[in-house]
Amino acid sequence: MSTATLGPTPSGRLIVPAQEAAVESPIRLSLVLPTYNESQNVGPIVEQIDALLAPVLGSAYEIIVIDDDSPDRTWEVALGLSAKYPCLRVLRRQGERGLSTAVIRGWQAARGDILGVMDADLQHPVDVNLKLLAEIERGADLAAASRHIEGGGVSDWSATRRLLSRGAQLLGLLILPNVLGRVSDPMSGYFMLRRTALAGVELDPLGYKILIEVLGRASIDWISEVGYVFRERVAGESKVSWRLYLQYLSHLLKLRLFSLRSSRLLRYCVVGASGVLVDMAVLFLLSDPSTLAWGLTRSKAIAAECAIASNFLLNDAWTFGDLSRKEPGVYAKFRRFLGFNAICLVGLMLNVVILNFLFNYAHTNRYLANAVAILLVTSWNYFFNRKLNWSTAAFGPRRSR
Repeated sequence: MSTATLGPTPSGRLIVPAQEAAVESPIRLSLVLPTYNESQNVGPIVEQIDALLAPVLGSAYEIIVIDDDSPDRTWEVALGLSAKYPCLRVLRRQGERGLSTAVIRGWQAARGDILGVMDADLQHPVDVNLKLLAEIERGADLAAASRHIEGGGVSDWSATRRLLSRGAQLLGLLILPNVLGRVSDPMSGYFMLRRTALAGVELDPLGYKILIEVLGRASIDWISEVGYVFRERVAGESKVSWRLYLQYLSHLLKLRLFSLRSSRLLRYCVVGASGVLVDMAVLFLLSDPSTLAWGLTRSKAIAAECAIASNFLLNDAWTFGDLSRKEPGVYAKFRRFLGFNAICLVGLMLNVVILNFLFNYAHTNRYLANAVAILLVTSWNYFFNRKLNWSTAAFGPRRSR
C-alpha cells in the first residue's frame, strides 16, 4: 500500500464553503469522482484526466476520489496512485452513503473555484471536461454535459432503458418544470459550476441526481450545455436499481416543497392576503350601512388603494427585497411604487367591474363578491409586476444563452 494518506472527509451540514484565497499555486478546478466498487476503473480514469488537464492547467487542478468504503477497496487502489499523480486526493467515507452526498462532501473538501463532477466508470468521455471548462471560462455559471443535444447520444441503450430515462425526465418536468426545464439533460451527472453559485447554500439531496439538487437550490443564471455520447460500462457493475428511481421521485417532491416555500409567488400571495384584510376593513368602514354607508364603488376604490400601498411596501421589502436592495433610495422606491400602482389600478378596474357584476347582477354577498374579484385579479397583478417592476433585468444585466 502507498505511504500516501487519506484526506479528512467533511461531515456535518451539506454546505459548500466559499473559496479561501490560496497563497501559492491556486487551484482552478476541483473535479470530484464519487466511487463505489470501481477498483478496476479508478486507475484508467485518473490517468486519462491527468493526461487531459495537466497540459492545460498545469498544477492548478485536483482530482478528488471520494469512495463510500467500497468492499473492493477502491479507495486503497486510488491511494496507491497518489505518488504518480500529485493532483490526486483520496477520501474514504465511512458511515455515510449515496452518490449525491458523496459529491457534495468532495466539493466541501475541494480547493478550486470551479467545481466539477463526473462518473468514475469510464462511461463519461474524459475529453468533454475541456469543453465544460471552456464554457465556464466564457462566463457560464454552470456547464452541463448533455446526451440530448447536437453531439450527444446514449450509445447502444435498449429501448426499455431509453424509455425509463425519458420517462423519468418527463416526470421531473411535470413536478419541477422551472428546474428541470432549464437544461436538456437534467439526469446528467457530468457538469461543472462556479463555486460562487453554490457557496453557503445548504443542500439536501436524495438519491443520485445531483444536478437536479444544484439546479433547484443554487444561484445559477447562465447555463451552457455541450453534447456527449454516454458510453457502455467496460468493467464493474451498474448501480441503477428501482430503489434509485424511488429516491429520484422522492427527491423531486422534496425540491417541489422547497421551491414552494421559497417561491416569490407564495410570498406575493401571503402579502396579497394581508392586503385583503386591509381592503376588507376599509371597505367595511366606508360602505357598510352600520358605518359611513358610502357608495360601494367609491368605497371600493379607496379600500383598494389602501391595500395597494400596504402590498407595495411589504412586497418591496420581502417578496422582492433581494432585488429592491440592488436599487435603494427614495426615488427608486417611488418609481417602483408608481409602476406597482399603475398595474394594480388596471387590476382595480377589473376588480370593480367583477365586484359590481357579482353584487348588482348576480346578487352575491358584497364581501364574497369582493373576495372573488380579488382572487381573479391577483394573477394579473403578480405577472405584470414581476415582469415590469421587479424583473431581474430591471436591476442589472442578465446573462443568457
